[in-house]
Amino acid sequence: MDNKVLATVGGCPITEADVTAFINTLGQRGAGYNNPKGRAVILTQLVSSRLFLLDAKRNLLEAEPAFRDMLVRAKDELLTNYAVEKLLSGLQVTDEEAKKFYDENADKFGGGETVNASHILVDSEAKANEIYEEIASGKKTFEEAAKAFSSCPSKEQGGNLGDFGHGQMVPEFDTAVFSMNVGEITKTPVKTQFGYHLIKLNDKRDGAPIAFDEIKDQVKEQLLGEKQQKAYESRVNQLKILYPVDILG
Repeated sequence: MDNKVLATVGGCPITEADVTAFINTLGQRGAGYNNPKGRAVILTQLVSSRLFLLDAKRNLLEAEPAFRDMLVRAKDELLTNYAVEKLLSGLQVTDEEAKKFYDENADKFGGGETVNASHILVDSEAKANEIYEEIASGKKTFEEAAKAFSSCPSKEQGGNLGDFGHGQMVPEFDTAVFSMNVGEITKTPVKTQFGYHLIKLNDKRDGAPIAFDEIKDQVKEQLLGEKQQKAYESRVNQLKILYPVDILG
């Protein structure tokens, strides 16, 4: 299927494989072209490129001095990149190295503080204050008041929003709830873009460490990056001995 010829330009074929190879050079952006419409766009681009290539060869542009200079610079850049890739390609991080780093830096892999909170959302500060008085006087529990007055769908759960961490709520709500004590209800309504909130903090937990198996790949990627950087810097220092460097100006 990859050898299927999609077009010919000056007798030279452009295949499915050519289109796929071009899409792969686009990295993450390439995913947006890996569909019939996108591949048709890439094919059109490949046809245009092939036309320019054939015409450039017909007009002997590759013999022009300016092109030869470009070719030398491109070759030097490719050779440099190849040398760096060859230096780094053999580096790897074992599971044992990653586990050792994880164990020695356990404090860096916490899941972050989380809370469990409930709220009552209304459209005015006065209404929020009235509801608070009903709760404070014992006429209604917080959960009963949420079911009776809150405009948030969480009213069906007595206002409970479940567990969440820092940054998952709007800033005003986030600041208020993470500064509260367990069991506390905000005496002053918290205003956000959605309205006025009465908040009850049900529970607060320090972040439990993320299990090694869940984060192993990230640890290995971090350590590999550090290894590669050290190897690169070490090789640069070795090469400076072979080829003295003078920084002028």
